[in-house]
Amino acid sequence: EVQLQASGGGLVQAGGSLTLSCEASGLSHGRYVMGWYRQAPGKEREGVACINSRDHETYYISSVKGRFTISSDDAKNTVYLQMNSLKPEDTAVYYCAADFNVASRALVQNFYYGIDSWGEGTQVTVSS
Repeated sequence: EVQLQASGGGLVQAGGSLTLSCEASGLSHGRYVMGWYRQAPGKEREGVACINSRDHETYYISSVKGRFTISSDDAKNTVYLQMNSLKPEDTAVYYCAADFNVASRALVQNFYYGIDSWGEGTQVTVSS
């Protein structure tokens, strides 16, 4: 059974930085789409960023482009989300998510419609 272990949340002032990590354990192959969703109080969960293990193609929602960077260490089956220039509106519980049965379709489709594993959430709080 594949498990996702997320870490790295915390409290930071606006303009600061945090790095989230997500390690996949129990993986029998190195093929995945992995990324982060977030859910703020009173809002729906939204996909933030993801990466494709095959070619390291990445996707970001518009509100984090230029501020967040997703990367992966394939040898460690670990994905990182470097979050810079954090804003109070980035405050949310961040969830690592992965599609380990990647279909031959666009990255975004796998990320939004193919998620089959979730990690526990990690709180990110950005104070103004």
